[in-house]
Amino acid sequence: MRTFEDLIDEAARVDVTGWNFDWLRGRATEDRPPWGYSRLLASRLARVASGLDIDTGGGEIIAEAPRLPPRMVVTEGWRPNAERAHRLLSPRGVQVVFVEQGQPLPFADAAFELVGSRHPVDPDWREIARVLAPEGTYLAQHVGPASAFELIEWFRGPLTRERLSRDPEREAAAARSAGLQIVDLRTARCQMEFFDIGAVVYILRKCVWWVPDFTIDRYRTALERLDAYIREHGVFVSHSARTLIEAKREVG
Repeated sequence: MRTFEDLIDEAARVDVTGWNFDWLRGRATEDRPPWGYSRLLASRLARVASGLDIDTGGGEIIAEAPRLPPRMVVTEGWRPNAERAHRLLSPRGVQVVFVEQGQPLPFADAAFELVGSRHPVDPDWREIARVLAPEGTYLAQHVGPASAFELIEWFRGPLTRERLSRDPEREAAAARSAGLQIVDLRTARCQMEFFDIGAVVYILRKCVWWVPDFTIDRYRTALERLDAYIREHGVFVSHSARTLIEAKREVG
């Protein structure tokens, strides 16, 4: 295996915009939930006249859909990702709208038949319900509770209170209180494997909310310990949590 310094230096230089994880091929793996969200969303987009994707990242999920509705809009709250999404999706006629996190969606009431999102930062249920057309559907894959916490707690220590957040039943209750009817609610826990310390540095640079103050210098000691662990055991194992949620806007 290459040296610790070589691995972290390489990972510190690589571009981490967007939600394409091809750089990790051969260096890390993550099992996928059984429902296949990308395919599921694509099949629904092909059957509606208007769609909205919230927190689209670099637009990768929408780009995978073979057929898009006549009106397709995506939102993103980080400008480098929004710019990436514009380059990727504008040739297909998709409107990319920059929306800062926590701000209302800049769309009319009942504007979309389908609203989707893969891993939204903080779903605003009342805004989602507002922009859905009558009988419209919200279909999303959310991050579940204590996702990747084996890795996160390696750097941050025990996070007892945080382990209780992103609870699927609480999210479903919040959706109902906003006037949505839950159609489907499923959860999955998926194994993640990291085969070198460069993969860890890359993912912490990309998923900045995992260890919000992460820098290589600040966490060098923890990185060195984890590098030694991976070299001894061949892999560091963590687990992601995912929730599939489908909801419809109630009428009347």
